[in-house]
Amino acid sequence: MTNTGQGNCRNAVLMVAIVSLWSGAPTASAQQPDAPRQQELLHLLHQDCGSCHGMTLGGGLGPALTPEALEHKSASYLANTILQGRPEQAMPPWQGILSAAEVDWLVDYLKAGSDSPQQ
Repeated sequence: MTNTGQGNCRNAVLMVAIVSLWSGAPTASAQQPDAPRQQELLHLLHQDCGSCHGMTLGGGLGPALTPEALEHKSASYLANTILQGRPEQAMPPWQGILSAAEVDWLVDYLKAGSDSPQQ
């Protein structure tokens, strides 16, 4: 005799996990970088990324990274661009240098904008 109740429960849990991953919902393993690392990421953003995207991130060799310029781009699209780069353009991949959580934090920062001074 099989227990279909356990099978249905297992299927429901699996479905919730798949939907969460597919929708980009945060998972328990996703951690926000600590404050010192956030400062390092801001420095990297304004110095390394700024060398192509403009020191004020208003555009240059690469496109602007302002909230207005990014408003119609999904967070997953932006994260993928950062992690994988744009091989047909000058955008290098940052996978292996930045963690997924750090990239997510940077994307959130860029999309929200900031009044804080640049690093």
